[in-house]
Amino acid sequence: MAALMAAVPVLALLGLCLGPAAAVTPLVIWHGMGDSCCNPVSMGYIQKLVEKKIPGIYVLSLKIGSNMIQDMENSFFMNVNDQVREVCSQLATDPHLQGGYNAMGFSQGGQFLRAVAQRCPAPPMLNLISIGGQHQGVYGFPRCPGESSHVCDWIRKTLDLGAYTKAVQEHLVQAEYWHDPLKEEDYRKNSIFLADINQERGINETYKKNLMALKKFVMVKFLNDTMVDPPISEWFGFYKSGQAKETIPLQETSLYKEDRLGLQEMDKAGKLVFLGVKGDHLHFSEEWFDSTILPFLQ
Repeated sequence: MAALMAAVPVLALLGLCLGPAAAVTPLVIWHGMGDSCCNPVSMGYIQKLVEKKIPGIYVLSLKIGSNMIQDMENSFFMNVNDQVREVCSQLATDPHLQGGYNAMGFSQGGQFLRAVAQRCPAPPMLNLISIGGQHQGVYGFPRCPGESSHVCDWIRKTLDLGAYTKAVQEHLVQAEYWHDPLKEEDYRKNSIFLADINQERGINETYKKNLMALKKFVMVKFLNDTMVDPPISEWFGFYKSGQAKETIPLQETSLYKEDRLGLQEMDKAGKLVFLGVKGDHLHFSEEWFDSTILPFLQ
């Protein structure tokens, strides 16, 4: 007993020297088109999976609206700039996030979270994981998710008729990252979201500085994607300007060569991570997620 009592001060001193166990970095998730924050077979499943694998982690699955139905509808019809402002407000007032957080966006949620990183540096985003995000936009919707197919038929027709008209830009989410390689000037002039965050109308040094503050920017491309056109947008590549057949990687774009967003410097510093996974859009196994994505969250 005496020996045990004598050891107590030593253990206490060790505790003071070592300090408390490091807190687990919180995670913020943003879902994709036609999905919602808490769908038990998508974002709800991902949240539970992360919580199971990383005990004690705080996960915020973003909800835009007062319920799941509104959240899903807003993924089609709420101005993206308004959504980003709403998310920035949510993050700024969440006490769990004030020391910094990791972010993981699925499909369009990937580029939306990048906008958060560029526009709202407080609280700080530490790592950004984009799973199937279309960072150079899309020029087509070959296929649509589940129950939303009828909505996407309407979206296709609307985009064909006038993607860059003011009314469509302000009220149709997918128009705000519609990138027509045959109408680059219209895109640069009239895109109210993607052209802005991609520095198409000039250099916003704050955007560049904020994005470069990330420790890692991870981009996951689905190698058999039938939903995103072109799939290389998931790695920040796109169609060569003036046509819609030949694609070029990020490193051959003017965005990279002129380093308008800091991506060239980030790439050279090892901050950009390009991952490929076999499968269609957002189709991946739990084993792949565990072995490939979870290490960026720990």
